[in-house]
Amino acid sequence: MRRVPLHLAAALTVVLCLFPVYWMMSTAFKPSPDIQTYDPRLIPEHWTLEHFRTAVGADSFGLFWRNSVLVTLSAVLLSLLVALGAAYAVARMRWRGRRQFMLAVFIAQMAPWESLIIPVYIISRDTNMLDRLPTLTLVYFMITLPFTVVVLRGFIAGIPPELEEAAQVDGCTRAGAFRKVALPLLAPGLMATSLFGFITAWNEFTYANFLIIKQQDSRTLPVWLSSFQSTFGTDWGATMAASTLFALPALIVFLALQRHVTAGLAAGGVKG
Repeated sequence: MRRVPLHLAAALTVVLCLFPVYWMMSTAFKPSPDIQTYDPRLIPEHWTLEHFRTAVGADSFGLFWRNSVLVTLSAVLLSLLVALGAAYAVARMRWRGRRQFMLAVFIAQMAPWESLIIPVYIISRDTNMLDRLPTLTLVYFMITLPFTVVVLRGFIAGIPPELEEAAQVDGCTRAGAFRKVALPLLAPGLMATSLFGFITAWNEFTYANFLIIKQQDSRTLPVWLSSFQSTFGTDWGATMAASTLFALPALIVFLALQRHVTAGLAAGGVKG
């Protein structure tokens, strides 16, 4: 009986978090007359795929999908590559300024992304980098890098250095010992940080809207969602169908990696 309030609180939290998602998906399947009715239904009485056909048939849907995938995967891979080297240097090596470096990383992690919009825009404008996908890739890389460094540093610090030293005694170089011994043990941490980076870059709207202004072909899916609004109103059915399609990749990635995410975040946060 003591656990009943905890279970009720957990159930209420789940309902509050999932209800907007359910409403989005159910609205995507409702016929247009049933969406803006005065008598909304939790379970649609009639189902239709019309809104999904409208979303998929929208102009440049495939192009925007490709842009989002390209920018997101590039930012995540670049962040993992750079953060892995930085985290290893902080966790395994002793050099002057190591603590100050980690302090700077924590400060960068705590800084709100919105506060950097104006300087990033000015730098992009002055370097002729507006309306380009590589600019978005670098911005998302900048956003996800501090978190990735912090988590991977905790993982590497939690791996006994004696394992790598034993491999070096057997003839491996330092880099070879890390690649053959430590890197396989970092799989949960790599998956956790990859998921965070993927969701962050995939869902980001503000920078994509401010940095891609004139070149419409360089826009990503979050900006594409606003294309269903016009002077005549909002096509809510198509918007919800497009939002459902937009959320599917992040959901699939999470379901594929969710076994490693909790352990990865917990271990990376307390070790070292």
